[in-house]
Amino acid sequence: MELGRRERKKQQTKAAISEVATWMFLERGFDAVTVAEVARAADVAVQTVFNHFPTKEDLFFDEEGWWRGPARAVRESAGDPLEALEAHYLASIRERLEVGHLATWKQFVRTIEGSPALLARRRIQIDELVQTIVAALDERSDDRLRHRLLAAQYAAAQQVCEEELMRILPDDASAAELVQAQEQLEQVVAEVFSILRNGLTAARG
Repeated sequence: MELGRRERKKQQTKAAISEVATWMFLERGFDAVTVAEVARAADVAVQTVFNHFPTKEDLFFDEEGWWRGPARAVRESAGDPLEALEAHYLASIRERLEVGHLATWKQFVRTIEGSPALLARRRIQIDELVQTIVAALDERSDDRLRHRLLAAQYAAAQQVCEEELMRILPDDASAAELVQAQEQLEQVVAEVFSILRNGLTAARG
């Protein structure tokens, strides 16, 4: 259904605030930037910022797909949940490249690492990631222990892949280097999920 003019305007304002805030956080660090400064840079009132983003951390983590998307992928697939999770993660990597997020990925991660508030929020999001995957799996069958283990393994796999991306991705990467890093990361993802699928002991053998 097509959005009304008012709703489109709200979404445009939210996107503009988010873009301004993201660049300020990446350039100066999360803790060094105030919400008032973001509001001034975006040419809106402070209350307008809070109308769209309840907390300052929400200004930084404005995309919820990475921690809620996996559960949706499980619900939308009738097949093997691990394959659904792998396909979802690969799709998210390709989307990052398309929208330009890989170019600022290292800055993004370093900004999180430099802020206790962002690290705390990140832990909350990872907990939610695991809980929502478990809930989605529980809708399929009554095997909660297995579901908890699979969800925890996915969260760990995601962390391993992102650590590898930090290693693979050059600073100030060119367009060609970004594509190459994506290809290398996809190989890492395939290997990581193969290990999960076959088991750590079998993979070592």
